[in-house]
Amino acid sequence: MCSGSFVALITPMLPDGSIDYAGLDNLVSFHLQQATDGLVIMGTTAEAATISFSEQLAIISRVVAKVNGKIPVLAGNGSNATSEGVTRTQELDKLAIDGFLTVTPFYNKPMQKGMVAHFRQIAEATVKPVLLYNVPGRTGVDLLPETVAELALIDNIVGIKEATGSMTRLAELQQRCPADFRLLSGDDASSLAFMLAGGHGIISVTANVAPALMARLCKLTSQQQHAAAKALDDTLQGLHHQLFIESNPIPTKWALQRLGLIKSDFMRLPLTQLEPIHHSAIEQALQQAGLLA
Repeated sequence: MCSGSFVALITPMLPDGSIDYAGLDNLVSFHLQQATDGLVIMGTTAEAATISFSEQLAIISRVVAKVNGKIPVLAGNGSNATSEGVTRTQELDKLAIDGFLTVTPFYNKPMQKGMVAHFRQIAEATVKPVLLYNVPGRTGVDLLPETVAELALIDNIVGIKEATGSMTRLAELQQRCPADFRLLSGDDASSLAFMLAGGHGIISVTANVAPALMARLCKLTSQQQHAAAKALDDTLQGLHHQLFIESNPIPTKWALQRLGLIKSDFMRLPLTQLEPIHHSAIEQALQQAGLLA
């Protein structure tokens, strides 16, 4: 289930701040047409922090209905309170999702043993697969390889989205974790190196705007067509960097609107729309990737 190019899907919003459900349907259809391998809903890129849980349930239900079993759908269930994470998991478990993406507890800065207990309780709230999500730059806490190895012994904790961008970290995870434990990159810029070193795929921000290219990159890598993968990755590096020129998903929403894939690049505060000074750099990156004439 967890291999190839999964998109960390944005949440389209209208200028009044409401969810653009028609736009969401269009994005899902776009990804189905563009060979995206799977969808991750309500993660960082989706602005989950400013979307109420009732809205999240409605969004995930809408996506699941639109996908209709064609590709896997993973739902973000993270919280910095273990009890809330368990409750969210139990509610989301009622939907026809294929699994969960569970981020490390943010802000609290728990010790490693606290994170083991946190993830264990959340995993016990479902029989569906759980992917760990380590993104220290966002959460302020790092899930260490020895901790991941301990968690990998839990039956339904099946892999990790590792967003440090460190190949040393990947090697440590490979050394410590079972051979069938899925290792997915959470860093677009280093994703090719990650996969060439034995990673199984990526949960991608860039795939929001270039889904067919990211899916092809993963396929070329799995087929060991390294030269072709490197050539493709070279055309995507501008996007990988420019889509993080401001906090994710600010640049990605602007790029999607520029490509005509969403109506508005609105974001709920405290995120704000992209500064005009960055528009030309993102347009240039889109052109380099062949996405904009």
